[in-house]
Amino acid sequence: MLCSVNEISKNYGGNPIFTALTLQINENERIGLVGHNGSGKTTLMKILAGQETADTGQVHWKKGTSIGYLAQIPSFPNTMTVHEVLRTAFQPLLKIQQEMKTLELKMATSLPSDEIEQVTEKYGVMQETFTIQGGYEIEENIERMVNGLQIHALIPQLFSQLSGGEKTKVSLALMLLQEPELLLLDEPTNHLDIIAMEWLGKFIQSYKGTVVIISHDRYFLDETVHKIIDLEQGELSTYFTNYSDYVKQKEERILKQFADYENQQKKIKKMKEAIKRLREWANRSNPPNEGLHKRAKNMERALQRMEKIERPPVHKKMKIDFDVNKRSGKEVIKLQQVSKSFANKEIFRAIQMNVQYKDKIAIVGGNGTGKSTLLKMILNQLSPDQGEVLVGSNVNIGYVSQDSIDKSIVNERVIDAFRREVMVSEAEARQILAAFMFYGHAVFRKVDQLSGGERVRLRLAQLLQQNTNCLILDEPTNHLDIASREVLEEALENYEGTVITVSHDRYFLNRLFHNVYWIEDHTMYYYLGNYDEAKKKHHEFKSNVHHHDDTAMTRNQSKKEVTWKEAKSLAQENVEQPKAIQQESDEQQWELLERNIEQIEKELQTIYEQIQKQIESVEDSEQLNQLYSECEDLEQRRNQLYEQLETFLS
Repeated sequence: MLCSVNEISKNYGGNPIFTALTLQINENERIGLVGHNGSGKTTLMKILAGQETADTGQVHWKKGTSIGYLAQIPSFPNTMTVHEVLRTAFQPLLKIQQEMKTLELKMATSLPSDEIEQVTEKYGVMQETFTIQGGYEIEENIERMVNGLQIHALIPQLFSQLSGGEKTKVSLALMLLQEPELLLLDEPTNHLDIIAMEWLGKFIQSYKGTVVIISHDRYFLDETVHKIIDLEQGELSTYFTNYSDYVKQKEERILKQFADYENQQKKIKKMKEAIKRLREWANRSNPPNEGLHKRAKNMERALQRMEKIERPPVHKKMKIDFDVNKRSGKEVIKLQQVSKSFANKEIFRAIQMNVQYKDKIAIVGGNGTGKSTLLKMILNQLSPDQGEVLVGSNVNIGYVSQDSIDKSIVNERVIDAFRREVMVSEAEARQILAAFMFYGHAVFRKVDQLSGGERVRLRLAQLLQQNTNCLILDEPTNHLDIASREVLEEALENYEGTVITVSHDRYFLNRLFHNVYWIEDHTMYYYLGNYDEAKKKHHEFKSNVHHHDDTAMTRNQSKKEVTWKEAKSLAQENVEQPKAIQQESDEQQWELLERNIEQIEKELQTIYEQIQKQIESVEDSEQLNQLYSECEDLEQRRNQLYEQLETFLS
């Protein structure tokens, strides 16, 4: 056992946060601490970290336990660079290294033989300790952390001049390098891009120590923890599983508790009615019937002794229902050979995209790859250097940016900012805003006083009233708690329009999006499938490209073998060959398109067979219609891919 928490309580300003909490943290556990906003998760984490003390109760630690707490950003001298800050993780080793250098200087001077022997022996002991404890791998370990968390650009900068998000990333790197026995991580994936999140998940899986995590990133919790502690209404419930299974188990527990509560309430009601009747009958007798009074009293005592089942809490949630009153044309967005650079820095080159009505498109990639730039070009806020960005007919776009709210309205009240976009009366505005959890006087707060999550909710409330048929969402789940994310996901799932999103929320991507555009190395790759499937295909594809240079790429064994180079030369005889770097990119795109077409063909064949079986059995017309719809969607996607192949050859 690493830590024992016994009956701790905490109050703020007389308001209880939690009362008599008890839990045990064992060595090498991976724990996810979950609960609604304001439930006391961060307060409990601070008590575990020693940043705060409990009002009552005790916290006992295994002697000598080292603790790392992410939420606290350490302070360093203004002159220290990020690299120097990261080296402080190895302070004891650096001290040994300095002493070794001192001894080396001594050994270089003329010393008596007996003193040389002592110095040499001491140096040998120090060098052995330095080697065993990884002293010669300090820079290698720093480089591994820098690569994993994608903070290369920060290394030469002064720590004091970094932004809050950058300091958080460096602090995370520092803490992971220190390798404490207990890691306390409060929202560790904030400010990380999708590549760094993947790396951090793998790092924690193999970490030799205990980890406690607070996070709204459900995918991250699923891949890192095997125990969930749920803090709700001041009480702890423990589930020995990952996050997704915890959700199922909790739902089953709540449904059972609610059924037990209702059954008990029926029983209590009957007992109260029986007590009332017994007393009425007793009082009607002349003289009053003492036996009936006694039975009523006994039943009343039994009712008082009964252990009451608490009614499961019902938490308020947003209410979102996006309506599409007027659909767009079939072609919604089309990018043709689009290139973009900023100050001679290339963002992407000759990328293509074809978005059709009702598509749900995810755009993923590391920070700085141009995802938000791409959205701004679609919104006509930026122009491409080359190529075309085409928006189809009757496309009415609703946009949620990372900032959520226009900076020009930050000094306005919530209700005024809402009515600036939506022409309704104040009463109607208050009713709509209440569905987005702005109750009572909250509608009169200034926009600049809102949290990140509240700003997102305000923007979603505006969008709901604007009859959009194409939503463009830039990190829409940022700042939202898990409950609000789930409501948004459900609304988007039922949305009858087109959705294009940039997001690092892998759970969100997996649930809703089955067309993924992956931006990397100035190129955009298309994959059919959700995020996990796209990630697998992308890694396989990049691995294949890495391992063979100009080897011929086969199309289908039953067809004539045609390589990219051959097809290109047939279509463009006497045309000057493009630069090698562009040719390599085109080869990659050609192979990728062929793989996606092959996959769609397989899926279509399966659906054709299912349709034939349904026609022969004449069992379920609804399922048959659904199969026809899936078949039509896949055929449209296949036609888009063939169009892209034709574009390459033209």
